[in-house]
Amino acid sequence: MDFITKKVYQRFLDRKYRELRQDLEVNIDDIINDTELSLARKVSKRLLRMVEFEKPIVFKEDRIGFMRTIKTVERILSEEQVQKLAKSYLLFDKGIIVNISSDYEYTLHNGFDFRLREIEEGLLDCNQKEKEELLAMKESIFATYKIVEKYREEAIRVGNQYLSDVLTRIPYQKPSSYYEALVFFRIMNYMLWLNGNKHNTLGRFDQYMYKFYKKDIEKGVLTYEEAKNLTEELFISLNFDGDLYPGIQQGDNGQSLVLGGVKKDGSDAFNELTKLCLDASLEIKLIDPKINLRVNKNTDEKWYKLGTLLTKQGLGFPQYSNDDIVIPALVNLGYDLEDARDYVVAACWEFIIPGYGMEIPNVDALNFPMLVDKVVHSEEFMKTETFEEVMELIKIQNAKEVKRMVDFSKVVFMIPSPFQSILMKDCVKNKKDIGDGGKYNNFGIHGAGLSNAADALAAIKKNIFDEKTITKEELLLSLENNFEGYEKIQKQLINSPKMGDNDDYVDLIACELLNNFADECAKYKNCRGGSYRAGTGTAMFYIWYSEGMGATCEGRKSGEPFSANFSPSLNHNFKGVLSVIQSFTKPDLKRVCNGGPLTLEFHDTVFRNQEGMDKVSMLVKTFIHLGGHQLQLNAINREKLLDAQKHPENYKNLIVRVWGWSGYFNELDLVYQKHIIKRLEFTC
Repeated sequence: MDFITKKVYQRFLDRKYRELRQDLEVNIDDIINDTELSLARKVSKRLLRMVEFEKPIVFKEDRIGFMRTIKTVERILSEEQVQKLAKSYLLFDKGIIVNISSDYEYTLHNGFDFRLREIEEGLLDCNQKEKEELLAMKESIFATYKIVEKYREEAIRVGNQYLSDVLTRIPYQKPSSYYEALVFFRIMNYMLWLNGNKHNTLGRFDQYMYKFYKKDIEKGVLTYEEAKNLTEELFISLNFDGDLYPGIQQGDNGQSLVLGGVKKDGSDAFNELTKLCLDASLEIKLIDPKINLRVNKNTDEKWYKLGTLLTKQGLGFPQYSNDDIVIPALVNLGYDLEDARDYVVAACWEFIIPGYGMEIPNVDALNFPMLVDKVVHSEEFMKTETFEEVMELIKIQNAKEVKRMVDFSKVVFMIPSPFQSILMKDCVKNKKDIGDGGKYNNFGIHGAGLSNAADALAAIKKNIFDEKTITKEELLLSLENNFEGYEKIQKQLINSPKMGDNDDYVDLIACELLNNFADECAKYKNCRGGSYRAGTGTAMFYIWYSEGMGATCEGRKSGEPFSANFSPSLNHNFKGVLSVIQSFTKPDLKRVCNGGPLTLEFHDTVFRNQEGMDKVSMLVKTFIHLGGHQLQLNAINREKLLDAQKHPENYKNLIVRVWGWSGYFNELDLVYQKHIIKRLEFTC
């Protein structure tokens, strides 16, 4: 880091800048209650109001700038309006547009003045609804200009020539340098959050920024180190407002950045900016941006090694996605090949298309252990004579549950988002808000507790049908009593085959569960003509679902957590990490490609020498070659985490991976801390 970057970095670590925030709420009641305004215009008026009250904070040495001072963005719908809409619609995440990937590239390469001219042309010939939506977009650009001018004036006042100079041109015109492009990008990111959007992903940064970087490097305007310093400062800026971004927990903010993979023509997309971003993240060691690496069978080994260096830091990323599986899976779901090749990940891991997708990739989650629980407690179960009959009952429950979720999301309402619409392909051209839909409008359904369910079914198969050592009546009594007085039965269930030991006895059950899930999702179209995509992720459902679930047939006691994501059950000593990878690459993952990584924990001692590092790199490569779709590795130390619970003051910046995001350990709720501590650590 250079001197300036170090100062900005230290300012973030000290957290004292938070004292400069304003303790006020921006009243927008007049906007909400204005019956003459369309909802789209209300949103743009709110953004203008937010900008009016925002107090620009500029430090003399900052080169990127832009941090929020108003802590909350007021809801645009009154409680009464929400209740009325909820009677007819699903207001997913309160109706806010979330978890989509912007088309930063087009606006970056043209500037907002150009976008304004496009809007003005559209206003020459449009109906009333189109006019309202275009005017809302226009007002959103004016709001952007207003906050930029406030920052420029403040930069002049404090003597910051870096920002005052760049803000005379940006974001009005297209950037003429990599530095200007970084500031432009930060402004767009800042405005999305100020606009009330959530989980604003960062997309394929090394692709849409590469042109600016390459030009400056070739002209000798920048060196690699200078560009890295600027990139680090941008990355740091993404963290300043992290505690204000809404999510399940702090850190769950969706700022995912995707690197590598292939280009739209199928050629290799890795470049020098890919390396620079990895190097920058490696140096600053912060939770944002959350790095995702797209790889395939032909990816050079050096990228796996660089990714492993980042894993060593304990940040919980990079997360790997396999182009060889994901791209064909998306094409099978109806995506154009060029778009599929351009995929990114949403907030956590869900595969979406930048610029084109108005998808809800996490509309609900299937509770796999609940399917087993319902069958086991049914009259039909008591009549079964073979395990195959049990699986047929599971299939019926699976169908009912998917249908329930489909009905739940039958009609969806989304609040218009004019500023987000500017940053999506064709919204200005089509005079249409992105809330009304995009090119792709698919809904994703997570799959929680797969390994728990597969383990439970394997235990039923082994003990009740194959070896006949437990009766159905004994099984039900042991579950109802939470295994109190039935410890022998619990031990038999626990010692049954487990997914993760490379044992077909249980692994093929998991394959069948996932295939059934995919089959049921494929039967339906959503309210916007899109598909339902089955997935292997859990999000927070691994906690939520398990808290309400009694004892289950794999020997798990009431309330004990499920495994997170696509990973082995807790409380079992597996043969080794390779056997886990082999188990979890047996399913046809192209069929359940909503996203959801195999999640593995390594003890941090694995990374203390080059041999251990090389082994981890090769394991990642093996996972890709075996047909895995997504992989997430964490370097943890149980003793350190336990000490952090006792002495949080000594671990202020200790970062851990939670499910699809990383956060500060001591800012997590206790239930998430405990789950992370309980996860199995591999030593390679």
